[in-house]
Amino acid sequence: MSKTFTDLTRHALNGPTMGTRWSALFNMPRGFDARPVAVALAAAAAKVDGQMSTWKPDSDLMSLNVAGQRVWVEVPDELAKVLSFGLRIGSLSGGAFDIGMGDAVAAWGFGPAPADPTRIRTALAAHRQPAHEVLEVDAVGRRVRKHARMALDLSGIAKGYAVDKMAEVIEAFGIPGALVGIDGDLRALGLQPDGSPWTVAVERPDHVRRAPSSILALEGAAVATSGDYRHWVEVAGQRLSHTMDPRRGGPLVASPASVTVVAATCMEADAWATALMVKGSLEGAAMARRMGLDALFLDRDEGGLRPTAVGRLFG
Repeated sequence: MSKTFTDLTRHALNGPTMGTRWSALFNMPRGFDARPVAVALAAAAAKVDGQMSTWKPDSDLMSLNVAGQRVWVEVPDELAKVLSFGLRIGSLSGGAFDIGMGDAVAAWGFGPAPADPTRIRTALAAHRQPAHEVLEVDAVGRRVRKHARMALDLSGIAKGYAVDKMAEVIEAFGIPGALVGIDGDLRALGLQPDGSPWTVAVERPDHVRRAPSSILALEGAAVATSGDYRHWVEVAGQRLSHTMDPRRGGPLVASPASVTVVAATCMEADAWATALMVKGSLEGAAMARRMGLDALFLDRDEGGLRPTAVGRLFG
């Protein structure tokens, strides 16, 4: 016999992680104990953070960063998987997504240390090879080696992967429908109790206040947004995004206000949102069409926001 809406209890769980908060929303029959779910979700997010954070000196990623060149370094299975996927998106995007930009991220003050003018000049002048050309990942052996000097940064992909790991927790507890996320990276599993998709707001790229720009209906999919309006530095009166341009070794000078991508997994959506942000609305939209992506670009102009939509969800 099926459960009615009145037989279900709505659970809204959340907790701190990665400098922001994770969240999970789902409905289960009365009497269901959500406390073990909350513990497992927090542990899943914490495990990813512990392996891939650049804010934790003892993370596995930071150990890899200080390792010498051409030396195999053992890494956890999760880190090997994210590195491999990051290199794949790097190759597919022609280097627009590059996990080897850690020196630039740190130099401009988007890591645990403040911006440093000397390190900024060094990052801008550095000769760069894309990470997908000089980082070797042996996923089966769970080991990695660098063939050039580089500092890895997974801020454009690790959060999405953590959301995917949270989704695995939800499935392991037999929860048929849920919306899980970390900040603006979200993944929908199943449907809501009334059979409708999960509704997710695409945020308006506003530096001052949070407001929705449009609404998405998600079922068995994930969404991530990259934008210039949450984390930035100001130079000569110009706001510069935290998203790095691999071509110059510094923040994007001209970019869309935001790019939102819907994909099967949150890791995929997260990485592609960053890559398309780097490519810009014109080239990024062409790339999204070639890759079969659902993407929404929002550009600022004198009249407000100008959208460019690609794919069946936005088109």
